[in-house]
Amino acid sequence: MLVILGFTMILVFMTLIMTKKLSPILALIIVPTVFGLFAGAGMGIGDMVMDAIEDMSSTAALLLFAIIYFGIMIDVGLFDKLVEFIIKIVGNDPAKVVVGTAVLAGCVSLDGDGSTTFIVVTAALLPVYQRLSMSPVVLTCVAGLTNGTLNIVPWGGPTVRAASALKVDANSIFTPMVPSLIVGLLVVLAFSWHLGVMERRRLRASGNGPWQSDPALADIAPNQAAGSAAAYEPGPATQALTINQDSTEHNSFVGTALDPNRPTLRPKLFWFNLALTVAIMVLLIMDDLPLPYLFMMGTAIALIVNFRSLKEQADELASHSSAVISVVAMVMAAGVLTGVMTGTGMVDAMAQWLVDVIPTSWGPYLAVVTGVLSIPMTFFMSNDAFYFGILPVLAETASHYGIPAVDMARASITGQPVHLNSPLVPAILLLVSLAGVELGDHHKKVLWRGVIVSLVMLAVGVLTGVIMAG
Repeated sequence: MLVILGFTMILVFMTLIMTKKLSPILALIIVPTVFGLFAGAGMGIGDMVMDAIEDMSSTAALLLFAIIYFGIMIDVGLFDKLVEFIIKIVGNDPAKVVVGTAVLAGCVSLDGDGSTTFIVVTAALLPVYQRLSMSPVVLTCVAGLTNGTLNIVPWGGPTVRAASALKVDANSIFTPMVPSLIVGLLVVLAFSWHLGVMERRRLRASGNGPWQSDPALADIAPNQAAGSAAAYEPGPATQALTINQDSTEHNSFVGTALDPNRPTLRPKLFWFNLALTVAIMVLLIMDDLPLPYLFMMGTAIALIVNFRSLKEQADELASHSSAVISVVAMVMAAGVLTGVMTGTGMVDAMAQWLVDVIPTSWGPYLAVVTGVLSIPMTFFMSNDAFYFGILPVLAETASHYGIPAVDMARASITGQPVHLNSPLVPAILLLVSLAGVELGDHHKKVLWRGVIVSLVMLAVGVLTGVIMAG
């Protein structure tokens, strides 16, 4: 009975989320509560949930302060200089522009928010793509691929969900996966260079590239052949970004990245903010301090130095409240699902059933199987459905073969380069909308490359011994 209830609960949970009948937060609370009562939890369901929420408190704290910290860094202008630097470096060479797109997307992706990354990258570089008559599909492909690869950072969605679902520390998942992340990013850069070289050849053959002859020829219409037989016509959202396209100065593109007149800018504190961020990243890798405390201190220092008055500090915190509340609420709500599944014995019963039906020869390789399954599963379903519904069952089953839960968590996040480009992810819809690109055209370029990056990350994890394989 518990097996049937468990799988039915997961199916109902996934269906409600994927059909958007309920938001993930409501589904995480309501569905397990109903099924927990059917399973005989009674009034003890409260203790089950509170025990699970207690285990997730450090994850919630990490998310809260990491989101606020990187939000502050964006507001004070830390990434503005990066945008300016990248645009000056890439110049008019399409190959360099595409690689610069990957670098910029990677740096901004450190805030863990795909929407922010895509707004900054599109605003900064889409005018350059238009000026050089480059395909905007290349921009969306590279930005989506880079952001998906970096989506495994500890304060990003999948790692936090895996940590919450399996009750393991987020940093213990991420830190050993750094070699996989580095190799994955190198593959992304290789893809970016190849795409840029292809654009360079296409433009040279068509004669549409102003970079070939005279860099001052900046009045080329942006709707010239931009990657397909059909002319590229930017939509209203894109047109708002494409200001000053007839200027020959690189700085004309820099101003489109973020509002250059926003009151939160702190240009005189750029080097301090950069040093603070680098120090946090170094300490993160060293793993000498708990991540929640590390970002608490970083946020406190950033607020005190950049915003001197109490009102400014309060306003800055309030500006990021909506993002913080939604994410932290999701983690707390996940405690209901994980608490009920564990407390009622559903996970144990479902895992035992899987042990009985999975061929014995597959058992030692369940971590690798999970990594491979994460590619299609996280594309066709939400991260919530996969990490809170599927992963706990697979992890419990793998435990019977001596595979640690943390290995399963590491394997499960390797599918993110594909997941991030799913139509179920609102950020990717924002990206293609801003760039004026059809989602189908985006998928043709990005999906097979995303599969390769995911498999490479999984393979590196196995080779370095952080993902058990046999």
